[in-house]
Amino acid sequence: MIPRPVTTVRALKVGPGRHLELPEEVATEEPMQILVAGAGQQPAPLSVTMRTPGHDFELAAGFVVTEGVAAPHEIASVDYCQAIEGDDPASRFNHVTVHLTHTWLGAGPERRFAASSSCGICGKATIDQVSIECRAVTVTHCFPASVITTLPDRLRHEQTTFDRTGGLHAAGLFPATGALCCAREDIGRHNAVDKVVGWTVLSGRAMVSPDQTPAGPGLALAVSGRVSFEIAQKAAMAGIGIIAAVSAPSSLAIEAARHLGVTIAAFVRGETFNVYTHPERIDYSS
Repeated sequence: MIPRPVTTVRALKVGPGRHLELPEEVATEEPMQILVAGAGQQPAPLSVTMRTPGHDFELAAGFVVTEGVAAPHEIASVDYCQAIEGDDPASRFNHVTVHLTHTWLGAGPERRFAASSSCGICGKATIDQVSIECRAVTVTHCFPASVITTLPDRLRHEQTTFDRTGGLHAAGLFPATGALCCAREDIGRHNAVDKVVGWTVLSGRAMVSPDQTPAGPGLALAVSGRVSFEIAQKAAMAGIGIIAAVSAPSSLAIEAARHLGVTIAAFVRGETFNVYTHPERIDYSS
């Protein structure tokens, strides 16, 4: 059985002068191994991430793209691994294989890594290493400031599993009109971003063409938490030119975004926000 995003547990509810044991819903956290198979090759391990089950194929495809393993057009298919040893048939649903259209040389020791649900480990030591695989995002359109201020509330409206558990991050993609394209939840903020990037890949709406130039209309990435280095990196690798966040960016995220051509609008609350990089992308008159 495919793992569910919500798990029911027992919790002792404590209040003034009373305590009572009742069922409680919590966000599921389980490991998922991502494997990669080149054309005619057997799957080989790439990474293990702690994630909330759901949209696993998108997560795997998005991870492969945002970590520079393959471009969107190089992904042939994604499926659950068929050859997993062990007595639990359900374990195969925690192993996802990304099949490529070309031969894959494999990941060296520096590219095999585990990622916790709280903080992604990008496997790259410096911004310069990221920029070798990723051109700076060049988006010519402007995003209305009046739309940016609405994105946190629009994203929050889509967080149905958060409403049940209170324990998930979210990411969403929005065009300049503010109409939602895709929203995903996960216990890891970097996983939520990979899921929405994976959605663009598997739905044929990837924002980076084979020559790494922007493809299609520009979209803004809204995130429910802070902007860390790996969020800025993943946005750039996916060709996303604007990040809107309800919380703060880190110093390295700002440095990376400035270098990689990504606008960071953070502390988006009410009608105000701070712009840390590439302010020319925002239309402040609308």
